[in-house]
Amino acid sequence: MAAIIGLIVYKKFKNSHAKYFIWFICTIPLIEIFGGYPWHLEDWGLFHLIEGTVFERNYWWFTLFWTMGSALFYSWYLEKVIANKMYSILLRVSRYVFFVISILVIVTNIDEFFLYNLSPIVLGGTVLIILSCFLYFLEILTSDKILDFYRSINFYISATLFIWFLITSTILFFDKYFNDMDWNFVLLKWQVFLISNIFMYSIFTFALLWSKPEKN
Repeated sequence: MAAIIGLIVYKKFKNSHAKYFIWFICTIPLIEIFGGYPWHLEDWGLFHLIEGTVFERNYWWFTLFWTMGSALFYSWYLEKVIANKMYSILLRVSRYVFFVISILVIVTNIDEFFLYNLSPIVLGGTVLIILSCFLYFLEILTSDKILDFYRSINFYISATLFIWFLITSTILFFDKYFNDMDWNFVLLKWQVFLISNIFMYSIFTFALLWSKPEKN
């Protein structure tokens, strides 16, 4: 829904940084669709093509394109939004450090990379997102942006990301300690992500409709 609304109101934000946000949320359904390849292949009777290989599970895909990808994108996005040069430099350096460490974690844990979510990457991505949001909030509190923050799409994006990552990263962090046969954990994980996603995309949809574009 948020992606559709984003395309509808794109003209309103096309001259602001928010256009990058709209581009990104439009790619999320594609990430989800391609990430569901194990179930798609099973439905098509082609699961045997990946059965017994490292691609039998899709953890690697979501580690690259969501856990890492979303943290890198949102930190880059908020860096562009933040006017304070010191904050921007801090975010840029933190993003590079996160990327390098993530690659090292993957290389040194290549077998686990295909089996479950790697805790250091989940933790690093969450810290990067929280840092990005914190610096954005700090800039708002110390500038005249606070006068109309409630009409800023970037405020809603930051607040939503802060809450979403705090909640979901806890589940992902403990993912490797459970397996697909632990139905209590599987159900809990499904419920947490369902509620969190409904919350996130509902706020994004509201923000796209309610907010006014900001000058770059």
